[in-house]
Amino acid sequence: MSESILAIDAGNTRIKWAVHDGKSWTAAGAVATGESASIGESIRGAPPVSRAIACNVAGDRVREDIEAACRRAGIALTLIASQREQLGVVNGYREPSQLGADRWAALVAAHRGHEGHKLVVNVGTALTVDALAADGRFLGGLIVPGPALMRRSLDAGTAGLRLTEGTLHDFPRSTPDAITSGSIQASVGAIERLAQAMDAHGCPVDRIILSGGGAGEIAASLPHPAILQDNLVLDGLIAIAGSEPFKAKKGTEQ
Repeated sequence: MSESILAIDAGNTRIKWAVHDGKSWTAAGAVATGESASIGESIRGAPPVSRAIACNVAGDRVREDIEAACRRAGIALTLIASQREQLGVVNGYREPSQLGADRWAALVAAHRGHEGHKLVVNVGTALTVDALAADGRFLGGLIVPGPALMRRSLDAGTAGLRLTEGTLHDFPRSTPDAITSGSIQASVGAIERLAQAMDAHGCPVDRIILSGGGAGEIAASLPHPAILQDNLVLDGLIAIAGSEPFKAKKGTEQ
């Protein structure tokens, strides 16, 4: 009988969680990161689980709230960190531990789920664009503000550009449209530049693996075929949870 595992992805804006029974996701939920103390209440109605695995890029307080919630529920928790090599993915960072654990989990899921050279793109508060070769080599990546954060920065940092949502156009003819189009085009431009770098490196991009709350905003403008995989980080966490070295150390911090 397969065990059920709770996976938790604590990001800058949301803490997403889902339960996997070994075959599929059976329950899911989310809370705002600023309300991390409520994560225990959110997972209370989830199916029983044997253990939990999490990645956290939202700081110590969020980590403590996740740990406390799992402790109260009697669930053994493991918080992952990026590795030099895991499940066929080789970390190209000079200091592998500096790579965000959510990006690492996403790379693991993308490598296991999709063939060919890939860009692994998450569109959230930050936009991350990671280059993953077909053989599992993570070549490196970019971090820039996500489209929504770009727009908020104009609202907060300028006197005359108030935040008004517009529509994407090739030639915007209103300030709201110019701001919205600019944020989307800037995001797509970062993706295009890394795709060009992969091509020059001998790893032409076959596809883009896309996730994150803002993914739909840029999907139609991308330069390569895109596969939307909303649970990409959670899928990676479950893959890591199923690896033999991890199972041998379950309940401890990796």
